[in-house]
Amino acid sequence: MRAFTEFLKLDTSDAELTRAQFRSFSSQMPLLYGILVCNALAIAIEFFDAGQLFKTLLMPAFIGGLALWRGVWWWQQPDPASLSDSYIATCLARTCRLAVAMTLAFEAWCIWVYQDGDPYARGNLTFFLGLTEVSTVFCLMTLRAAAMRVAVVSTFSFAFYFSWAEDGRMLSQSVVLSLVCAGMVVVTHRYNLSFSELIRSQRILRTRQLETEKLSEENRRIAFSDPLSGLPNRRELLSRLDRLEGGPDPVRDTLAVIFIDLDGFKAVNDEHGHQAGDALIRSICQRLSRHCPAHARLARVGGDEFAILFEGHSAEAEAIALASTLLEEISLPVLVERHVLQVGGSIGVAANTDMAATPRELLRRADTAMYHAKTQGKGQIAVYDADFDEGRLRRLAVETQIGRGLSRGEFDVHYQPEVDAQTGEVVAVEALLRWPRRPEGPLPPDEFIEIAEATGQIHPLGMFVLERACRDIAPLGSLRLSVNVSPAQFRDSHFERQVAHVLEQTRFPPERLQFEITEGYLLANPERVVRAVETFKARGMSIALDDFGTGFTSIHYLRSYGFSHIKIDKSLLDGLAPGSKAAMLVTGAIMLACGLDMRVIAEGVETEEQANLLRRAGCHELQGYLFGRPMALAEFVPWIERAMRSLAQDPVRIAI
Repeated sequence: MRAFTEFLKLDTSDAELTRAQFRSFSSQMPLLYGILVCNALAIAIEFFDAGQLFKTLLMPAFIGGLALWRGVWWWQQPDPASLSDSYIATCLARTCRLAVAMTLAFEAWCIWVYQDGDPYARGNLTFFLGLTEVSTVFCLMTLRAAAMRVAVVSTFSFAFYFSWAEDGRMLSQSVVLSLVCAGMVVVTHRYNLSFSELIRSQRILRTRQLETEKLSEENRRIAFSDPLSGLPNRRELLSRLDRLEGGPDPVRDTLAVIFIDLDGFKAVNDEHGHQAGDALIRSICQRLSRHCPAHARLARVGGDEFAILFEGHSAEAEAIALASTLLEEISLPVLVERHVLQVGGSIGVAANTDMAATPRELLRRADTAMYHAKTQGKGQIAVYDADFDEGRLRRLAVETQIGRGLSRGEFDVHYQPEVDAQTGEVVAVEALLRWPRRPEGPLPPDEFIEIAEATGQIHPLGMFVLERACRDIAPLGSLRLSVNVSPAQFRDSHFERQVAHVLEQTRFPPERLQFEITEGYLLANPERVVRAVETFKARGMSIALDDFGTGFTSIHYLRSYGFSHIKIDKSLLDGLAPGSKAAMLVTGAIMLACGLDMRVIAEGVETEEQANLLRRAGCHELQGYLFGRPMALAEFVPWIERAMRSLAQDPVRIAI
């Protein structure tokens, strides 16, 4: 009995299924009530009796009017999507009750008038009664509770009455209708199961579709955003530029790109690790984001590169002003794990001030301008100029030529002597890289060393100079070999091991090798310098501080690093004369070095007067055109032999 009750019970717990049932059968309800009105009208006409107006006219009119009203009501119902779940549940419950009530009312009226008709009319009535029952059940099939209630109530009342009416002659009709009703119940139940399964399948499909869309959106977010900073990445920026290119041409000076490259970021990674570098990047991203206006879109397009797409009137002027603000913001120190980290920035700006400046082209131009700013000393802002492209193309060509030159043996090492300031004896030689066999013509070191440092090609070039010089100078007695080391090489964690390998392969004595490092790198990377100097000194090598006097090295730094030599920059020798300020400055530098137990080398000596002043000031070694220009090995070997013979013949005169 409980199972039968549950079978007839209306279940509205699944809101989505309930809404689907409402949507399905609401379109059939006007048809159902239309059939009921037609059948009631047909029976009323067949059984009309002017003497029994209430039974044959008013009652069918009332039932037909109620059915017509309900049909119109259902016809006017809005889209179920705009209805609430509670309203739909209320409608379904009311429909189940009204369906039973109207079924009972219609069958009661039919039974009431049945006795007043002739056999033909009675046959028609049973036909219309059965037709109404079947039609009602099938129209309500989607709503199982209503369909089952109507089927049970109508079949029970029909079978109960017509089993004994007409002295049992209608029993066969009652049995057939009962069997038909049973069949309708089975069909309705199966249909509801299939309908419910379909709704659940659609729900699962929608859920999976939503999950797929969510996953797709997440994948898109990952693909188009930088995981470290959360900013749009290069792909997103290019996509935005492509959309702009696909649209109408923007008005001139309404679009600009700012390209930012951090100066000194690689050194932070090398000295403090990638975790500190990541923290620095996140901090800078937050700072840049705070200063970007709403019509500017910031993106991280590389490890330490950022781009800002600026859209608005007077784009170039506003972009330059924004770049100035960002340049100051980038240079502010950042505290990371009790370390104060600081980097700079080089910024390029490009705006669509000419017809050829497409959005994609603006990105390239801004990158070119940034590169120009970096080559001009970093920490600057450069606005794109067409002349920049020529310089960039030349640098790219030189970059390619460097790699080719190394593989084809186009480079060579020249040697410039360093002499003892008092005796004139050649005590050391500095190895200098040259590019004499370049097919496009020789290129001065100042023009290709910087490119090699920027592209990382300085590493193989530096190892080439070291190995070649060690092999060339090893047979030349006890001459000390001095080799310049690029800051990029010092930052390389494998540099010490590479040097040890070269010394082992060439059998060059470590005590004869001296590295020269610039003062600028000393200040920027003190911890790294201390470790490297200690490592090389432990192997017997010496370290000289090059270009002394051009930076801001303190006495504390000089004492901490343990340099064996300092090399006075040739710029300090300009105007060197007795009693001059230059003489006082050089003398003070020499006295400072001597006080710290370091030997002093003066480079760029070109006159006897300069040499004599340096000797009297206590300088230990001299280097410059006065004593010898940089020479290839084939020229240097006979030169040093002549110099030594000349010195032996006249010990007082320095060989020139």
